[in-house]
Amino acid sequence: MARDRVPKTPAIRLLDSKQISYEVRLYSYEDHGGTHHAAEELGIPEHQVVKTLVLEADHKSPLIVLMHGDRSVSTKQLARQIDTKRVVPCDPHSAHKHTGYVVGGISPFGTRAELPVYVEKTILGLDRIVINGGRRGLLLEIDPRDLPKVLDVEEVEVGIAD
Repeated sequence: MARDRVPKTPAIRLLDSKQISYEVRLYSYEDHGGTHHAAEELGIPEHQVVKTLVLEADHKSPLIVLMHGDRSVSTKQLARQIDTKRVVPCDPHSAHKHTGYVVGGISPFGTRAELPVYVEKTILGLDRIVINGGRRGLLLEIDPRDLPKVLDVEEVEVGIAD
């Protein structure tokens, strides 16, 4: 699909406004297919596919964690690193309310509310990543070193093997 025919999601608008280079990577979205399905369709390692996870800390304070597709988040370790008692996943309704995106299409860019963003440290060491562009089936390939140019990210080490 030509770049001018890609929907202008809030994520894409933000990247364009910050002059961040990206390549659109479309795939056929599959319910519960996750990063494994996206990686398989795009022919890339699942480790390069970055999940945008919306979680809540104490008192329902929302936050985003960017994690490798082939890893999970240790919520206990995350809670320790961000100095809170506990962290739990958001339900889909709350995730939509906080981000403006539906589950399966959540991007860390252009969220409805400005949320704290934590990134698994090793993501920043990759050459390229693909990350959600704000719509199911729409991923954006970017240089991970551009993340701090767009987001106020804090590095964490909370990934565990799936």
